[in-house]
Amino acid sequence: MKRLALIALLLASGCATVPPTNVHQPMSVRPQPRQLAPMANGAIYQAASARPLFEDRRARFVGDTLTVTITESTSASKSASNKLGKAGSQTASAGTSIIAGSTLPQLSLGTSSSTSFTGSGEAANKAAFTGSMTVTVIDVYPNGNLLVSGEKQISIGQEQEFVRVSGVVNPNSVDVSNTVDSSKIADARIEYKSSGQTADSQVMGWLARFFLNVLPF
Repeated sequence: MKRLALIALLLASGCATVPPTNVHQPMSVRPQPRQLAPMANGAIYQAASARPLFEDRRARFVGDTLTVTITESTSASKSASNKLGKAGSQTASAGTSIIAGSTLPQLSLGTSSSTSFTGSGEAANKAAFTGSMTVTVIDVYPNGNLLVSGEKQISIGQEQEFVRVSGVVNPNSVDVSNTVDSSKIADARIEYKSSGQTADSQVMGWLARFFLNVLPF
């Protein structure tokens, strides 16, 4: 009974595992501590909450957030064909001859060969991914570029959806609404994965994968 309970626990924990990811880590970070602001002195102007009059709200520090608009569309196709042919023939013959008073019939020999090969192949791939999510600045490079990363989790019943985005953003590509397009992110890593019964049903069982790898036919 203990073994059965342990197996059931392992199976339950396996169904609840989070899909692995390749995005930059960590996917969230706390802002760096700032210098202590002066104590409130009762005046209208307070240095602790003051910001320059013409300063925008674009992300530029570790811990700041910005919105990524995902507009990814890829399409690729490839086709190839090959045709090869070869043919040959040989013929040999001999006339009637008389040897020792006997007549030998006419002899002839003919051979032919033919070889042909035709091959063709075609492949196509098309994918589209649109949406938007907010990410966090996890590092600021010496040249001012921002390393951003973030994750969005959506749970619907027993299914969980994971949307992850990370990459390097040039601050000049961020618009006034603190938004950047995914096509302007360097080293972009965009993932959409799911976990649950529906996702598990689309994965081949481990025993079937074993026979698929070891069977020679």
